[in-house]
Amino acid sequence: MKMNANVKIKTSLGEKIFQACNVALLAALGLICLYPMWYVVMGSFSEHKILLLYSGPLLWPQGFSLEAYRRVFQNPNILTGYGNTLFILIVGVAVNLVMTSLGAYVLSRKNVMWKKPIMLMIMFTMFFSGGLIPSYLNMKQLHMTGTLWGLIIPFSVSTYNMIILRTAFEGLPDSLIEAAEIDGASQLTILVKVVLPLSKATMAVMVLYYGVEKWNGWFWASVILRDRTKFPLQVILREMLLMPPGDAEPIALTIRYATVLVGTVPILCVYPFIQKYFAKGVLIGAVKE
Repeated sequence: MKMNANVKIKTSLGEKIFQACNVALLAALGLICLYPMWYVVMGSFSEHKILLLYSGPLLWPQGFSLEAYRRVFQNPNILTGYGNTLFILIVGVAVNLVMTSLGAYVLSRKNVMWKKPIMLMIMFTMFFSGGLIPSYLNMKQLHMTGTLWGLIIPFSVSTYNMIILRTAFEGLPDSLIEAAEIDGASQLTILVKVVLPLSKATMAVMVLYYGVEKWNGWFWASVILRDRTKFPLQVILREMLLMPPGDAEPIALTIRYATVLVGTVPILCVYPFIQKYFAKGVLIGAVKE
């Protein structure tokens, strides 16, 4: 018996009220989350003197002006910071993906000797670490302080990300890997030509996780770097935001807003291009018992 596709299921009054409440609640939460960003955007395009006298919700610029952005990009360290951040981002994410993929692939194979003890030792680092001072002394002894490589090499692998990627690799059919082994492929060839192409969604999630971490990273840069020409963008922007108002070049409120957007918008522009992989990749790489 075939059902008519045009037949509409009648919803009860209680279901309509429930759906309306859901829509209203989600709309309110969306506004609560979006309004602070909207306020910053509108504030960055406002005139400083007018904005200081304004009170209430900021729905549009108060006297349109691009002076705040002009002042931000007049800082000679901004472009240098962008270059340093892009180097850390591109090289760092590449190193992260290589090291995380190698570790996840080894731990995803069933015939690896002492697999569980090794995994337990790796997971131990998620809960306990040497701390700030031992980590700094370790970097200093390895001559990684004062160089951008100190922000890349010591942070080559995230245990959490490796566990996600390992779980995704374990979900692949063993028959594919066994077939490649029968054809004489090495383990590295299997990883590059079989496993990684089948794990594009999870790898896109890794790019997002590591990319956001590298872009927003400022703490270790402020600890190990002393040469201002090597400062990443976030350290420079942080200095601009924290500059006391009594300095010779006081930072206006609008310039603070522009500074926030300069450091936030680029990474937000990347997300739409990998958003379609995000949910799928997280579900595939979810830890399963």
